[in-house]
Amino acid sequence: MLLVLCVDLDDDLGRKTDFDTPVVGRDDVERAAVALATSDPEDSDVNVMFEGVHLADRIDDETVEVAVVTGVDGSDVAANRAVGEEVDEVLAGLSTSEEVRAVIVTDGAQDESVIPVVRSRVPVDGVRRVVVRQAQDLESMYYTMKQVLDDPETRGTVLVPLGILLLIYPLAVISDWQGLPGAAVFGMTSGLLGLYVLGRGLGVERLLDRAAEKARTGLYAGRVTLITYVVATALLVIGGVRGVEMLESVKAGSDAPVGPIRVLASLVYGAVTWFTAAGITTSLGQITDEYLADRFRWRYLNAPFYVVAIAAVLHAVSAYFLGRVPLTYLAGMLTVGTLLGLSSTLAFAVAESRQSRRAEQVG
Repeated sequence: MLLVLCVDLDDDLGRKTDFDTPVVGRDDVERAAVALATSDPEDSDVNVMFEGVHLADRIDDETVEVAVVTGVDGSDVAANRAVGEEVDEVLAGLSTSEEVRAVIVTDGAQDESVIPVVRSRVPVDGVRRVVVRQAQDLESMYYTMKQVLDDPETRGTVLVPLGILLLIYPLAVISDWQGLPGAAVFGMTSGLLGLYVLGRGLGVERLLDRAAEKARTGLYAGRVTLITYVVATALLVIGGVRGVEMLESVKAGSDAPVGPIRVLASLVYGAVTWFTAAGITTSLGQITDEYLADRFRWRYLNAPFYVVAIAAVLHAVSAYFLGRVPLTYLAGMLTVGTLLGLSSTLAFAVAESRQSRRAEQVG
């Protein structure tokens, strides 16, 4: 007995129609193919099922049965395992005493990964890969390219780098007219192309889209963090400038070269106050939004105290390495920072536990 197995590895039949798999029998497979073609005429698995029916109709010298087995969409390992289970179900349902052999019908190399799975259960006489004849025509190629380029994701991936490459020559001509070096143009365009490819690879555009959506939602919802983030960004910029100014001041007041430790200490010493203000601003904004959304927890109040504690330690350490404070001051600030963090953690933990007990008693 010959078993014609039509393989649908990603379960298009189950996802796009109401048919339960496996589908066994010539008429049932034909109805399943018609249902899938009605749901998605462009699905290549339609041709696989019709090819299975065609093979079953052509062979008249032995008993033939045709069946459709499917996997799952996603993991290839899980899909192959699902196909194996459905093949076992098909074989168990065959009422024959003859030796069963199989012919596998697929639409490509990916589906052919199930061949070892099928061969472990039944001898395989051959594999039939279905290739749509119209796909070889120029008209079909044009239609396929048009469909690909109509997809925004594909269009951005293909056309933007191609457009940047095509701009290299006209930009080089324009730069030559302006007396600019051609190397600068090539470097700029290759840099733009590299940034674009890197951004696509890392998914930066999705991060930017999510950030813009979050900002828009926060603006319409009246989230305080939207304002505090803007203020904190300004404070961070000012802190960075103050850190550089402090470094220049230390270099100007020192006759010897400034070592890496003093360079870092200068940057931290000049910027730590502004960075602390930025941290407190953002944490208070976040706490306010959590309170307005009825998600407030006492432990959230630890954030500004932690920021102050860390800032005190960094200020003392950087000032010590710059020779502005004695060692006793450094030791004292390290102690103060540690005690501030511990005391705030303990105090708010006690407050939260008492609030929980009161809520339990009321409930």
